[in-house]
Amino acid sequence: MIGIEKKTVYKAFGLTVSSEIPLPELLHINLEDDITNLVIEKADLLTLWTEHSDPNKDFVIKRDWIMFHVSETAIFLIQSGSRIVVSPFNGAHEDEIRLYLLGTCMGAILMQRKILPIHGSAVAIDGKAYAIVGDSGAGKSTLASAFLKKGYQLMSDDVIPVTLTNENVPIVTPSYPQQKLWLESLNHFEMDSNNFSPLIVREDKFAVPVQNQFVTEPLPLAGVFELVKGENDEIEVKPIEHLQRFYTLYYHTYRNFFIQQSGLMDWHFDISAKMIKKIDFYQLRRPINRFTAPDLSELILNMLKMEEIGHD
Repeated sequence: MIGIEKKTVYKAFGLTVSSEIPLPELLHINLEDDITNLVIEKADLLTLWTEHSDPNKDFVIKRDWIMFHVSETAIFLIQSGSRIVVSPFNGAHEDEIRLYLLGTCMGAILMQRKILPIHGSAVAIDGKAYAIVGDSGAGKSTLASAFLKKGYQLMSDDVIPVTLTNENVPIVTPSYPQQKLWLESLNHFEMDSNNFSPLIVREDKFAVPVQNQFVTEPLPLAGVFELVKGENDEIEVKPIEHLQRFYTLYYHTYRNFFIQQSGLMDWHFDISAKMIKKIDFYQLRRPINRFTAPDLSELILNMLKMEEIGHD
């Protein structure tokens, strides 16, 4: 039997979150009333998981709820965009539980609320948000960190929440003030890894707090930069156009395999169709034989400057 736990209230992803599990990465807030958008609580889910799960699959996806199982960590249930239930296994690391809460669970919550979760990092440049997307290891967080080194600000790392205004302008809502950086990236930026906590599942990747360079208010999304690895020695840039933009948004939607089984294909197509008319898309192919994050950030800033001149 799990006892009653004290709940703490946080602000993240545009939501007011009441959680029985401490989430020190998030911004803590004081609420005078009990109005919250999302409740995170502990309960025993083993019976429910046994009833619904397939022995060969880690996920059960329905129209209004998703369950998944992480061996030796926990069973997670995400319901109706407003509730996450965690059933930890004995000996599970809280750090690892938090990784799934703030990643897969939050991606599912956003999708259930019809907020588009893009997988990537978002930075704020001159009052606009820019999303950096790419496969795992492409260098998304590292490129975002290069912008922070130049004095710009972070909006999100890993899961980027996007909504539309009444005029179909895409808006990025800040997530929480932390980056995840590989040891190699810390070394390139001359940041001492002893100052940061390793992520429990990947000991060569570290949690880097960025409270002093974090945007707390939503900003319009002005562009998407897809980062890919290339064999050439030089950085290559090309615009992503027409239908390829649909594919780019779908491919880089966080946990995109949730979409169809959650009955959200029409919604995803609709929000994508409206977004691709409003923002720019570029693919940046970076060399794999050298550290290019400072060069890439400079290239993007120059591109944005030229666009601004072109619009004047």
